[in-house]
Amino acid sequence: MAESRTANLDGLRMHYLIEGDGPLLMLLHGWPQTSHCWRRIIPGLAEHFTVVAPDLRGYGLTDKPTVGYDKRTMAADIRALARSLGHTTLTLAGHDRGARVAHRYALDHPAEVERLVVMDIIPTREMWRRFDMTTGLALGTWHWVFHLQPDLPERLASADVRGYLGYFFEKWTVRRAELDVEEYFKAFSRPGALRAGFDDYRASFPHDAEHDDADWEAGRRLEMPVLALWGSAGLPSRVPVLDIWRDYARDVTGAEIPDCGHFLAEERPDVVLAHLRDFLPR
Repeated sequence: MAESRTANLDGLRMHYLIEGDGPLLMLLHGWPQTSHCWRRIIPGLAEHFTVVAPDLRGYGLTDKPTVGYDKRTMAADIRALARSLGHTTLTLAGHDRGARVAHRYALDHPAEVERLVVMDIIPTREMWRRFDMTTGLALGTWHWVFHLQPDLPERLASADVRGYLGYFFEKWTVRRAELDVEEYFKAFSRPGALRAGFDDYRASFPHDAEHDDADWEAGRRLEMPVLALWGSAGLPSRVPVLDIWRDYARDVTGAEIPDCGHFLAEERPDVVLAHLRDFLPR
């Protein structure tokens, strides 16, 4: 069973789950979730890896500072955690916002990332490039622009945390009963949690966009093997996911997870685990 721990990373107290022994495999959750989303995946991976699932900056039991939500800083948090555990190389698997942190880590420190798994996303740069009325509605990403607004999302969502988050858990899932939504309602009811989650989105533009554009213009692409997974009813299911990722990485494989919405690790943990076992070295 995964052990719950806390690391002090230059003043940021980061909560994480850890189980197993071997090469480091870091699992990064998205919004509006926490490390809890990986609970059904961790035991099967811990047979061959040291599996670590942190609560990202601002999420869960990790501190919620008012700054540092650009993906470069959030990736640096994860790198500091890996080093605190004695690892200089790792495999990264991220879902949703966590996949964006993992993507940035792999761009900033390519020699340290052995393999990369991205779940139910396309690159942030492509999200902004393709954002219009049609794709915004098709990809279910209208909330990106809403979350960018200062103060307003917190004011409205705090009046009904369960109602606001519950909308996404309802709209973005196929196998809704598999999600432990009560855990997430509790997590985002903590002081600062809603604001921090929205700050994660607010960093997407202009900060993350500037970093992503700079890498693109410099010709930087991911060199390590990349696995892209998405749900058959997931957010990017209406766009050519693999073709898009192949513009950003040299070696991309992937698969659509059937009978699945956005929350892959909770909706179809057995299928996700099988894909990870096939992709990861033993």
